Order: sequence, then C-alpha cells, then structure tokens
Amino acid sequence: MEIKVTDQLDDIYQDARAIRRHVFVEEQGINEADEFDGTDSDAFHFVAYEDGEPVATARTTVTEDGVHIQRVATEKAARHQGYAKQLMEAILDSAMFQDAPRFYLGAQATAVGFYETLGFKQYGVPFMEVGIKHVNMEKLINK
Repeated sequence: MEIKVTDQLDDIYQDARAIRRHVFVEEQGINEADEFDGTDSDAFHFVAYEDGEPVATARTTVTEDGVHIQRVATEKAARHQGYAKQLMEAILDSAMFQDAPRFYLGAQATAVGFYETLGFKQYGVPFMEVGIKHVNMEKLINK
C-alpha cells in the first residue's frame, strides 16, 4: 500500500473526492453540498493506494486545538483489509503534525470501536450530523 498526501486540488485530491462521493453521498445518502462543504482547499488530503487504485482517504486540518481528522472513508470493495487503519496510523505518525497537542474527530457511532483501536477516547455527548449519530473523540499526544 502507498499513501499520498496533497494540499492541492490535484489528481490525489480527485481520488479522495471520488472515494468520498462513493461512500458518503452514494452509500450513506449524505447531500453532496454537505459532503463537499467548500473547505477542502484548506485541508491536507491523504489517500491510500493499493496496486495504484485509491482505496481509502481522510482529510486533515490543523487548528488551534490540534489536528482535526474528517472524511475518513474506504471504498466498499476494499473494506476490512486494514487500509483505513494503515492510513490513520500514517496520519498519526506524520512528521507534519509532530507539534500538534492532539488529534480529534467526530466519529460516526458505528466507527467508534475502530477509532478506539487507534487510541482515541470519547468525550462530550453524542450529536447528530447529516442525519447520522456521531461521537467526539480525541487522541492526546504524549510529548
């Protein structure tokens, strides 16, 4: 597996966008305007490739609070093969985020267990976003 990252709206980003459209818009029925919220140009997009094919993606934004991870998605045919876990581990280990105090995300309730395997902990109260129950999660960085 190869992981590529971009902060441009280039071919790597287009691969990320295609995965997100398949998973969030087509499979989960999220409105395309909600999924593509106009902030992609402010983010780093990570894409995992297997044999040259894009299989998983995530979007990251550096904020005052740390690294906000969003839009984690794996193509349906590529699920349960460890791609998302490897992608998340690459983000968590990335030198570009070494000064961040924490990583945080809003996990779909069905994905909480996945994020817990990566060391994320729940905080706050569950909330609804785009009609799907989410839970805030964070992973503090030990300096």
